[in-house]
Amino acid sequence: EMCIRDRGLIFQEVKTMNEATIAKKHEEVQVVREKISKAGSTLFVDYLGLTVAEVTELRVKLHAENCEMKVVKNNILRRATSEEGYTEMGEHLVGPSAIVVGHDEVSAAKVVYGFAKDHEKLTVKAGIVDGKVTSEKDLKALSALPNKEGMLSMLLSVLQAPIRNLACAIKAVSEKEN
Repeated sequence: EMCIRDRGLIFQEVKTMNEATIAKKHEEVQVVREKISKAGSTLFVDYLGLTVAEVTELRVKLHAENCEMKVVKNNILRRATSEEGYTEMGEHLVGPSAIVVGHDEVSAAKVVYGFAKDHEKLTVKAGIVDGKVTSEKDLKALSALPNKEGMLSMLLSVLQAPIRNLACAIKAVSEKEN
């Protein structure tokens, strides 16, 4: 009778531990979901082969651009992305994965691809930009674009050019008459 009671106690402890593990994993999924939903862009990268110093260097560069990198288990990533409605991301989540989250659509891709030029071991699997699953090829093209502020300044200079040219022409005419 003592042995049976002991076994029941052990089984109950294991059951409680499993419930605690499940709750912890559920919390991790919710944290990743929140990061994905609030991010302007999310990249899924394979960091295998990078040294600790290289990963730290990448994280520092990302932090400088208000981005974040976190290593997350693929099962957690699969659940978080499918709960957010990105079920097709599951096929890309094979092997070691890290999630890179950026506040805007371009900054995370710029930093990651800039870093990947010098560190070939870092590869981008796929990403989520502006609510859409994006391929590695499209993310690479996106990284070549200027950020939002850069695009706005380019637009302003294009809009300003005709007015500037008109002012220069009027000034030239007035100087010629004098």
